[in-house]
Amino acid sequence: MPAQSDPYDAPAIRAFGIMLKKMRDAAELTQKEFGETLGYSPQFIGQIESARNIPSKTFAQDLDTYFKIDGLFLELWHLIKDARRLGMSPAGFSKYVELERSATTIRIFESRFVPVLFLTGDDAGVLDRPNPPHVFLVIDEEALWRAEGPREGRFAHLLRLTERPEICLQVLAHDTDYPPAHSGSFTVLGFDGDSDVVYIESAGLGSLFDTPSAVKSCVMRFDLLRGHAYSVTESRAILERAAHSPDSRSPSN
Repeated sequence: MPAQSDPYDAPAIRAFGIMLKKMRDAAELTQKEFGETLGYSPQFIGQIESARNIPSKTFAQDLDTYFKIDGLFLELWHLIKDARRLGMSPAGFSKYVELERSATTIRIFESRFVPVLFLTGDDAGVLDRPNPPHVFLVIDEEALWRAEGPREGRFAHLLRLTERPEICLQVLAHDTDYPPAHSGSFTVLGFDGDSDVVYIESAGLGSLFDTPSAVKSCVMRFDLLRGHAYSVTESRAILERAAHSPDSRSPSN
C-alpha cells in the first residue's frame, strides 16, 4: 500500500511501528541493514515505524520469524485489519464480524461485488482458521467484474479457492430473469448449537435478523438461487475462461 505523508491515527498501526522500532534498535540494526536482511527497502521500514504505511500479513509473519516471537506482530496485524475493515463498513457491521468468527457455515448471495472473504490478499482471515467454516457463495456474474485490482489475478485466486473442500462457489447468470436475484444481497451465518443469523446491508446500514421467519425465508431464497445458478463445475469453467481472457466483458460469453 502506498505511504501517506501524515501518520495513521489508528492505535494498532502506531503500536506495530513502535514495537518494530524497539526490536530493531535492540538488535542494533539500521533500517537499511534490517531491510536488506528481510528483503524490504529501508524506506518501507521507516514508513512502517512512523505509522505512515500499513504492514501486510506477510511482513508481520516475516517479523515474527526473524525475531523468533510467537505471533506478536501477526496479532497486531489482525487488529489493524479488523479496525480498517470496520472503519470502512456500514453501521452494524461490527457485530456481524464478531459473529462471523464463530460461524460454522456461511451462505452468501452477492449481487454487487466479490465478498471480502474471496478477495485476493490478507482480508480472508476467516478462511484461515484451523477449522474454517463451510462457505457457499452464489455470486452474480456481473459482480465478478466490479471488484478493483487486476482481473486475471482475481479469477485465478477464485479458482484456487474453489479447490478447497469447504468452499462451494456458483455463478448466477447476469441476465437471469429469476426475481429473487434482483432483490439484494444477503448472508446467512450458521452455528453449531445455536440459531442461524441473517445479515443484510441497505441504505448504508447493516442489519442482523435472527427471527425464525426471516432466517427461513433467506435460507429458502438462497437454496432457490443455487438451483438457478450455474453448477459448481460450470462455474469453475466460467472462471477458467475469464482467467485466460480477463479483458472480455462477460465471463460466460
